[in-house]
Amino acid sequence: MARLPRIYMQGCAQHVVQRGNNRSVCFYTDADYAFYLQKLQEAARTHQVAIHAFVLMTNHVHLLVTPASESGISSMMQALGRSYVRYINIMYRRTGTLWEGRYKASLVSSDAYFLAVMRYIEMNPVRARLVTCPHAHPWSSYRHNGMGKTIRLITEHALYQRLGETRAARMRAYRLLFINKERVVGNYDFNRQIEAACKRKINTRRWGGDRKSVGFKKNQVL
Repeated sequence: MARLPRIYMQGCAQHVVQRGNNRSVCFYTDADYAFYLQKLQEAARTHQVAIHAFVLMTNHVHLLVTPASESGISSMMQALGRSYVRYINIMYRRTGTLWEGRYKASLVSSDAYFLAVMRYIEMNPVRARLVTCPHAHPWSSYRHNGMGKTIRLITEHALYQRLGETRAARMRAYRLLFINKERVVGNYDFNRQIEAACKRKINTRRWGGDRKSVGFKKNQVL
């Protein structure tokens, strides 16, 4: 069966999820996370994709992005995949598939849900019980969006910038979003898109996901 074409809307953000094959580990050491982010930055710049939020877990990745063209995300992910898989195969003397098929992508269906998706992404390490607060996970954009640690990879979205007139005001407003219990706010169809992309239920109290991460560098700025 032919693959369905990716859905694209000009100027619309997308939530991208990529998982390890059979949920296997994709990041083994801090150097692996750092290499992935370096190559993500290069690929995003080359293919004109703005990265607004991200989290790297041991066996999967979440990105919130806005492409400048219909082919931007796919071109970025292909370039990133080639360089990262080659790195992992050489570093760990392995062969075979690293990622689980095609990445998943869902349109962020309206401005009202954009910040909720940002929060959902950056809360992944807390939901997985890797850390007790989002700033304790170093491989996440929360350090930029909520704590003021500059990450050059990040392009702040206009909706994030509207949270306050100064950077300090924006961060304070953004951190308030993390006080309430985990919740992705959206209509029924949008929530089902998020569930399909992430392969997990949302708006529940169950904990999920990845409990295998290795040691972290808490104050690293990329």
